[in-house]
Amino acid sequence: MNNFIKYKDLLFELVLRDIKIKYKKSMLGFTWSILNPLLMMTVMSVVFSTMFRMDIPNFPMYLIIGQVVFSFFSEATNIAMVSVIENGELMKKVYIPKYMFPLSKVIFSFSNMIFSLVAILIVALITRLPLRFEMLLFPIPLIYVFVFSLGIGFILASYTVFFRDLLHLYSILLLVWTYLTPIFYPIKILPESVRSWINYNPIYMYIKYFRSIMLYGKIPSLQFNLICIITSLISLIIGIWIFSKKEDKFIFYV
Repeated sequence: MNNFIKYKDLLFELVLRDIKIKYKKSMLGFTWSILNPLLMMTVMSVVFSTMFRMDIPNFPMYLIIGQVVFSFFSEATNIAMVSVIENGELMKKVYIPKYMFPLSKVIFSFSNMIFSLVAILIVALITRLPLRFEMLLFPIPLIYVFVFSLGIGFILASYTVFFRDLLHLYSILLLVWTYLTPIFYPIKILPESVRSWINYNPIYMYIKYFRSIMLYGKIPSLQFNLICIITSLISLIIGIWIFSKKEDKFIFYV
């Protein structure tokens, strides 16, 4: 991956291509990145508010933060997983660093999430969330989840080339992961034994970080930050290592 600078323009073009494809013939374009989380938050708030709202202050903000972060992770890893397969014909025609494909997909998903932050801002204004200095730290958990998702994306992209059944297995895993992440419910409703395991869920850690600075005006401890950093870097390092070990064989299977 030492030729990243050389191919940075190509990376930009790959991301731009995905953006054009996604919003082609769409009248609202990027607006959907704002409307989708707002509409989902509205529906889920109506469904779950009777169960959890009394236990969670500013339930709409609590919900949309978890929803936006997890949706990014889900989309980024899903499209990164098939990125090498989808570009198989292109790889056979011209040399392109193969890591560019999953990387461009995760960056594309990240750009969607950035627009989704407008939805969070709208909900914050509607619910009259107090402005706090700590809110300026919102890029930190986003960087953590980006790095973590990129690592998982590399791992999935590497193995999916050889094991296509992983596409179906991951969809099941992601569904389980969704319900094991307190997105629409408070973690305190879970038994203590389960709660201790949920706290090791990386996506929940990043959501918890985001909620902490936005909802409660609290900066997570240095120890918590170190755990987030280490978890993200471990994911990325393992992902890069696996991808680099397998990328020379991709051409025979795509």
